[in-house]
Amino acid sequence: MNKQDKPLRIDIVSDVVCPWCIIGYRQLAEALKATGTAHEIHWHSFELNPNMPAEGQNLRDHIAEKYGTRAEESEESRRKMTALGAEVGFEFRFSDDIRTYNTFNIHQLLHWADQQERMHDLKLALFTAHFTHQRNLSDNHVLADIAAETGLDHCEALATLESQRFAKDVRDAQRISQEQGIQGVPAVIFNRRHLVTGAQGVENYTHILEQLAEMQD
Repeated sequence: MNKQDKPLRIDIVSDVVCPWCIIGYRQLAEALKATGTAHEIHWHSFELNPNMPAEGQNLRDHIAEKYGTRAEESEESRRKMTALGAEVGFEFRFSDDIRTYNTFNIHQLLHWADQQERMHDLKLALFTAHFTHQRNLSDNHVLADIAAETGLDHCEALATLESQRFAKDVRDAQRISQEQGIQGVPAVIFNRRHLVTGAQGVENYTHILEQLAEMQD
């Protein structure tokens, strides 16, 4: 068991419409629990589809256009992600009409929540809202509802989205990630030094945490 005095700093660059981001996080969370690692998590914004229109696009159509994925390949990928999610207690409910969205407003809302030390709760709620309940994340009122469900103020959440007052902060944060060479997500940085990309699996994350603990001894 890792009993270091100083919590392990974990920075996670991700997007809430990225299925591998929630899979990777839940795998990491399992490894943190198994190793008893004291930690603090800091989320950072990344837009998978910055040029996506506000209303979003059918996910299967988007994947086909972006990656050239055939329908059978998409279906197999969904089965794999659903199984991996179930292994770590996350439920994916993919359907033919599930959409993906432009997430710039979402990241502004998360930035606002971070000022109240509630980003983590809201981030996880948004993953569930999108992949489990297929809520319309392009609708500011829906986003404000989700914020309120996590204990944040509905009116202030909606005002934050409509004012775009955190637009520059989000752009600045994204620029910093790009300057650090992060081009895909999930990207996990341990103690500001060790970058791990992709959903690594519980076993690999456990091994990484054990190695980091040895380095701190």
